[in-house]
Amino acid sequence: MKLSISLFITAILTSASASNVLELNPDSWDDVVGTGKPGLVEFFATWCGHCKNLAPTYEQVADAYSHVKDKVFVAKVDADGVGKELGRKYGVTGFPTLKWFDGKGNYEPYESGRDLESFTSFITEKTGVKSSIKPPPPPSYRILDYSNFDEIVLDPKKDVLVTFTAPWCGHCKAMKPAYEKVASIFETENNCVLVNVDADDKKNEALKTRFGISGFPTIKFFPKDNKDGIAYEAGRSEADFVNYLNEKCGTQRSVNGGLLDTAGRLADFDVLANKFFVASGDLRDSIHKEALALSSTIGDASKHYIRIMEKMVNGTEAYYEKESKRLESILKKRTLAPAKLDEIKIKSNILRAFSEKPKEDSESNIRRAAAEL
Repeated sequence: MKLSISLFITAILTSASASNVLELNPDSWDDVVGTGKPGLVEFFATWCGHCKNLAPTYEQVADAYSHVKDKVFVAKVDADGVGKELGRKYGVTGFPTLKWFDGKGNYEPYESGRDLESFTSFITEKTGVKSSIKPPPPPSYRILDYSNFDEIVLDPKKDVLVTFTAPWCGHCKAMKPAYEKVASIFETENNCVLVNVDADDKKNEALKTRFGISGFPTIKFFPKDNKDGIAYEAGRSEADFVNYLNEKCGTQRSVNGGLLDTAGRLADFDVLANKFFVASGDLRDSIHKEALALSSTIGDASKHYIRIMEKMVNGTEAYYEKESKRLESILKKRTLAPAKLDEIKIKSNILRAFSEKPKEDSESNIRRAAAEL
């Protein structure tokens, strides 16, 4: 009985410590590397803090390719211990050092990020073998590198916010959820764009130097009229990003998604809309004509004001109530595409202008009352 328990405990401990990362040494190296199968090798030191931080992710990388061990390997060598000879042979001067070996044993430095996604993307690109990890959905922001940065960021028709980050950076990781949320909010704004650059990736070294990136994250705003970039110095919350972009891009996005209640509103037409709403008969017709004349100088932005007036010019008050309820119901359900919801929100905002006292009038009344005291 005691023997059975002992074997059981041994089996559990063996299972718990099992790893898909191959541990190589000078004796086993030639049995794995250069034998026809490519692989990634980490040269580490047991005392190295960065190596310890990398270890959980590196285990995940090996697990992600455990189903194709006959096609690719993931290994490590204690290059400051039993494998010091191998470290010297392959020019290892710091830890961890990662190198990619092809099937013939030819090698190159691994210089991409040290997060799971970067590792798996690199290995899949090199081998054509897919990992067992389901890729996350693409972010709402654009991921750029040296090859397409200028095309997007320097476009004179676009205002662009750029985060220069590093995969290992804790502050970058903390900021990522808020940045993703804000990017989703601005997804329908074609000329106000949010992007990200891995400035720690060696292939983007020129971009890092060009824009003086010395710490992470560094955030720069590239407006249409200044493609040298402006340092972003506001906060990193969703509200901070949204308020900044609304000011710089001239947009009217809400932190909760969608548009603000002011989106689509025109001050001069708000005044006419309210006058029209409280007027009757011939006076409505006169205001309608005034709005038409003003519309000819403004264009498409005023069209919905005119359309509502035409619906109500003959005194069809029921239209206002019915349309308000219809638009409110659509916005509440949020089943339409974001661009369509924006269109509905603007219509709702403009319709509401007919029954609201214009802001300027309200402020004037307050000033007048104060003067009379």
